[in-house]
Amino acid sequence: MNHLTVFSAFFFLLFSACTSDETAEPIPNCEQKVVLDGDLFQTAPSDRAVIISASIGEECLEIEFSASGCDGNSWTVSLIDSEAIAESLPMQRSLRLSLENLEVCTAIITQKISFDINALQVEGHDELILNLKDWADPIRYEY
Repeated sequence: MNHLTVFSAFFFLLFSACTSDETAEPIPNCEQKVVLDGDLFQTAPSDRAVIISASIGEECLEIEFSASGCDGNSWTVSLIDSEAIAESLPMQRSLRLSLENLEVCTAIITQKISFDINALQVEGHDELILNLKDWADPIRYEY
């Protein structure tokens, strides 16, 4: 085999491996990722927050909530999964919104945050019921 043939084969393999798959699904454009941690589910901060809405769109769970504070800029917010999966049809997972709020103002601030929930998917299934603590309605997640 001559050098030109080896060189050509190398570049063919290099560039064919690097081509993008246009049929691949886009990565969700969520603000945060869900945290899967059973211990943290129990122990993470739980300062008072009122969930106003919760809905799924584009692989993100969007939660709108309000709490007292000055402007909400110092809040630490996360969505935590208990890591327990209820063996029902469809399967169910439990989540909670964790808020650490050190602001001592009395204004009511509303925020909306989206969470990437792809990590909640269960192999071999195409839907889950998400039970969000302090939110009455189960959330159907189809993937």
